[in-house]
Amino acid sequence: MDWSESSRRSFLKQLSAAGAVALTSTAAHAASPVPVPNPDPAQATPDPLAATRQQRMAWWHEAKFGMFIHWGLYSVIGQHEWAKEVEGIPIPQYEILAKHFKPKPNAARDWARLAKRAGQKYMVMTSKHHEGFCHWDTKLTDYCAAKQGPGRDLVREFVDAARAEGLRVGFYYSLMDWHHPDGIRCATDPEARTRFVDYTHGLIRELMTHYGKIDILWYDVDQPLTPEQWRAADMNRMVFELQPDIVVNNRNGLPGDFSTPEHKIQADNRAWETCDTMNLGWGYQKNDTEWKSAKRIVNDLTTCAQQGGNYLLNVGPTADGSVPEESVRVLEQVGAWLRTNGEAIYGTDGGASVSFGNYDNFTRKGNTLYIHVYFWPAGTPAAQWLSFYQSPTVVAIGGVQAKSLSARVLKTGQPIQFTQDKTTLRLTGLPATAPDDPVTVLAVECDAPPVVDHHSIRPLWPRSKVGISA
Repeated sequence: MDWSESSRRSFLKQLSAAGAVALTSTAAHAASPVPVPNPDPAQATPDPLAATRQQRMAWWHEAKFGMFIHWGLYSVIGQHEWAKEVEGIPIPQYEILAKHFKPKPNAARDWARLAKRAGQKYMVMTSKHHEGFCHWDTKLTDYCAAKQGPGRDLVREFVDAARAEGLRVGFYYSLMDWHHPDGIRCATDPEARTRFVDYTHGLIRELMTHYGKIDILWYDVDQPLTPEQWRAADMNRMVFELQPDIVVNNRNGLPGDFSTPEHKIQADNRAWETCDTMNLGWGYQKNDTEWKSAKRIVNDLTTCAQQGGNYLLNVGPTADGSVPEESVRVLEQVGAWLRTNGEAIYGTDGGASVSFGNYDNFTRKGNTLYIHVYFWPAGTPAAQWLSFYQSPTVVAIGGVQAKSLSARVLKTGQPIQFTQDKTTLRLTGLPATAPDDPVTVLAVECDAPPVVDHHSIRPLWPRSKVGISA
């Protein structure tokens, strides 16, 4: 990713690091899928969530793909969700936006229907972002949707909309608060800390109490306090007493149930979910046209699934709640692809590959290897000299660690001819043009759970001499 794409949340964490952030592409992450040890010392302590984790997270591991929604007063400005701090807007000025934030009725219905069409299985909405504005009818502040411009509970609308489409419900909640008078002085003033932490726990209690079953709590930015100062263990204990089946992330200073790499695909040695944007920002940015293509999003989703993680993809609605047209267009393309190829994503096992291809990606489920071909390898000029390529189209994979029994095009069911030796699986007789768009998936049934390891063939190639062999 480019430095300009780095989120502000990541930037806060990067400030405390001694070295520069590694700016790596998705392909680079695919090349190094070995889980990265979690340096969090809390990982070494007994985990109170472990006993129920497998049962609570079964649906989450199956789902793979969710929708993130960043929406707030910053959407009125239309210049990114960090506009308040980045531009230094005085708090009394920023508060005026609350009266002019007047979303159309039931905008969340459109989000949920879009998520359903896109093949996303769960939704996570910002209930309170760093700006401190609460989207629900809280009793703890009048800086909230019900008492300001919207005049109603926007969290309720979101929950009802997601459930109507059969989607799981998640709340994002920012611990950091730029608006509350104790939000910064709590770092040094014990009395302010007590007030602010009590306020925070009270808001989270409301969210966990008033909306029925909640599936995900997605904390963010635990500055300026330590986990002990946040009383984070008590916070999680309260959450699980109120919502026993919920899953929580790792951004309140405790490990939680899953880790959250941002703007990068980075496997962990535990459950993990990459969160990313469709353009450069999270909140609505009216002049940001750097949209990712459907092919890029499908490949990122595939890479997450390949490495055993989930993919939480963001939309940033306008102030009235409308999703930008380009987001809609791309998500509908992704959804159309998933309706045909969903078996190659949902419920996949992870660990399909320990190396990356030059035009393909891999997932697996049981003994089935799914080959995701995003650059269709037809018409190489080398075919006039190399018998290896002498078929209209050859998809070749080195180092498949299982015996192939049959192969087919997932979209059409068309059988595929193939040969396999100790180094290479060659799929032949394929058409000159890709059978699917933006990515064609080929399903190969194997005699054991398959793993692709291109590097494994290095000692297997017959080698004869230093110069030309023939």
